[in-house]
Amino acid sequence: MKGYYKITILIGLGFFTMGLMDPLYDAYVPAFLDDYLDSKFLIGLIMTLDNVFALFLIPLVASLSDRTNTPIGRRMPYILVTVPLSGIFFSLLPYGATPYGTITVLILIIFLLNLAKQAARGPVVALMPDLVPANLRSEANGVINTMGGIAAIVGTVVLAPMMDISIDLPLIGNTLRKLPFLISGVLVILATILLFIFVKEKKHAQKNSSESPEEPVKTADSLRKVFGINGDPSAALILLSLFFWFLAYQGILPFVTIYSKDILGVSEGLAGLSPGSVAIAYALFAIPSGILAHRIGRRRVITISLRGIIVVLGLVFIHDPLTSFFGLSSQVSWITFLVLFFCFGIFWGSIVTNSFPMLWQMASFTTMGIYTGLYYFFSQGAAILSPLLSGGLIDVSTRVFGPEVGLRSIFLYGIICMAVAMLLMARVKAGEATDLPAEPQTPQAD
Repeated sequence: MKGYYKITILIGLGFFTMGLMDPLYDAYVPAFLDDYLDSKFLIGLIMTLDNVFALFLIPLVASLSDRTNTPIGRRMPYILVTVPLSGIFFSLLPYGATPYGTITVLILIIFLLNLAKQAARGPVVALMPDLVPANLRSEANGVINTMGGIAAIVGTVVLAPMMDISIDLPLIGNTLRKLPFLISGVLVILATILLFIFVKEKKHAQKNSSESPEEPVKTADSLRKVFGINGDPSAALILLSLFFWFLAYQGILPFVTIYSKDILGVSEGLAGLSPGSVAIAYALFAIPSGILAHRIGRRRVITISLRGIIVVLGLVFIHDPLTSFFGLSSQVSWITFLVLFFCFGIFWGSIVTNSFPMLWQMASFTTMGIYTGLYYFFSQGAAILSPLLSGGLIDVSTRVFGPEVGLRSIFLYGIICMAVAMLLMARVKAGEATDLPAEPQTPQAD
């Protein structure tokens, strides 16, 4: 892996800059919209644009990049267009929210930003498995996920407080509510330039693949292989597994801050540490989990992590009544809750770090993009669906059992989803670093 750290870190710059944008987008775009809209439903509807775009754009553009062949590579043309556009539109977001902006301008910028950012994600993600050998992808994915986790921490801890800085600068104007967006936008463009200068995609991809990139495979043929038609269904089983573990994750995380505030009684500021502890653990243990998977196997690490999350969620479910029964102080209760979610983050990071490489191991060079796109199709589908399911479960449980049990029901929901994912993973037979890479596919007649 030592020889690939440099190129992995360079590719990870794309994840780092996106990691800067995502928490700022989630935190402040609703506030920008709130300046114009009274309806929280409309604000929520607009905020789902990124997930809806991701559902379709990531698989589409990733698949198109599989069949692209240019002198600078097959992913790089898309990256050079979409990533800088993401940075530009992200920088413009606060200008749509100024006293001189309008709701029409703001929504247009949000639309264009999500169009560019989600179109960029597939080629950016697929670039790493193109350039890193199959047996090293867990470690490489750990490096990339760590960079993304660090970026999320930097975005919330370093950049977010800059929203309050108010100084007048040439061209920019007053910096109030603008500075974090402008800095992130510049870093996104800078990362793209560095990636293009130092990563020679065509050269590294040809060195790392036994297949010819001039032999694209039809999307229909790729899908037949993915879903195990006349072959091994392992790829389809992993996709279904990740759909269920993302159902669990996306059903819990949006409500854990509310749980911390309403049930554990902490302040709104402290309540944000609950998901923050997951992000910190994710960043710290992404690389070690990749190294561990190289030694004991990816599927084994994922299975152990799924069992670990089920145990942790079980403990979280009984945490509040148990601490109340033993008369523990609110501070002890809060600290133990954070420790449990930190453990959740360790196991969650281990699952995400190693599931992508398992899927890539089953892909051939000419189908890497479609496999990447399908990963996001299933994960983003869960991200759209799960908050509705878990939110509805909270409402029903609250009416029947009361508000405390209502909010705690999301942890049972998570246990069930993780258990289904574990049962599906038990049937997966491929995807280890020791498995041979997928053979080139022979296109079939439609």
